[in-house]
Parts: sequence; structure tokens; C-alpha cells
Amino acid sequence: MSRAEAERFQTLFDVSRETLERLGRYEELLKKWNPAINLVSKSTLDEVWSRHFIDSAQLFNLAPAEAKTWADLGAGGGFPGLVIAILAKENAPDLEVVLVESDRRKSAFLASVSRELELKTRVLAKRIEEIAPLHADVLSARALAALQDLLGFAERHLRPGGVALFPKGARWQEELALARQSWSFDCEASPSLSDPNSIVLKINGAQRV
Repeated sequence: MSRAEAERFQTLFDVSRETLERLGRYEELLKKWNPAINLVSKSTLDEVWSRHFIDSAQLFNLAPAEAKTWADLGAGGGFPGLVIAILAKENAPDLEVVLVESDRRKSAFLASVSRELELKTRVLAKRIEEIAPLHADVLSARALAALQDLLGFAERHLRPGGVALFPKGARWQEELALARQSWSFDCEASPSLSDPNSIVLKINGAQRV
């Protein structure tokens, strides 16, 4: 962790030194485990804060403050789920983050980081389609599937009135138009803090049409 990276993160999200230190330890563990199980692309390891931490943390402020359960689908290396759990430890201590990851080695990594950093998480090492409805207040998924498929997961795992947060890239408007052919939903698009060509979709009220 460089001072410049920590300062930028601090400026964007106004977190404590303890939170920055937890993120720094998470970065160390990510780099330790990555050669064995390929948690993130090797080319992004030197840009963890800008490519992964900021990209993940921006979802935290878009979620309802009263949320108690956050489900992160296809959690992989922990983005955004572990970053959300680190932020929640200081700012939303009642929030539980459910990390859904079918790959056993990746789920072991998620559990290990959670233990070491004393995060309030629950790791489910199963396929998304196999788990019982989670009734989550917030649901997220990063680089997992097309929007129309993500809405199917949201319909199953969000409680009524829950919110889905999906980071999307430059072709997000195409995905949105395609999804609206099969789904009715309310949607807000917020500019991404990590990529000028990307956005975060905040979706609620998804119903099949």
C-alpha cells in the first residue's frame, strides 16, 4: 500500500486509519494467495486500490443505511464483498455480508481473510442456483453475468423492497435495453469512481414481464 493510494481512498470514502490498515492487510493476503488460485488478473495486482478497492467501495454509499444483510454473488477474490465487509466493520457493524462463491479454493480464501480481519461475513461455497433464497437487503455482483441474468438472481435472493447494485462497463446501455425486454424495474445509473466509461446500476422492483 502506497501513501498516495491510501490518501486517495481516504479522500473518497472518509475512513479511519484502522480501516485503511485492514485494507492493506487484505492486499497482502490477496498477493500471497493469488499465484496459487488466480483471484484477480496478475496485471491488476499492482493496481489493487484503484482497480478493485475503489471500484468495490463505491457501492457501500449507494446502499440503504439501514441494510442488515448484503449478498455478494460470485464473490471471487472478495470484490466487492470483502471490501464492503471491511467498511461495514467501522460504519455499519450490524451488517452481515454473505459471500457466495462456488469455487472451493476461492471460498477458502474469503473465509481466511474474514477470520483474520474479524469481519462479519458468511461464506457459502455453493452455486448461486443451489442456495435457498437469501432475503437480502442488498445484492451485488461484479463481472459475473449479463444484466438480464443478474435480475433473475435478484428476484430470487432479494427481499421485497431490496436493492441490487451492479457495476457495469462501457456497453451498459445495451445490457439495460436488452434486460428491459424481459424485465420491468426501476433503475438509477451512477458514474463509476474507478473508470470513466463505467457506471453502477442501482435497481429495485425487478419483475418479469
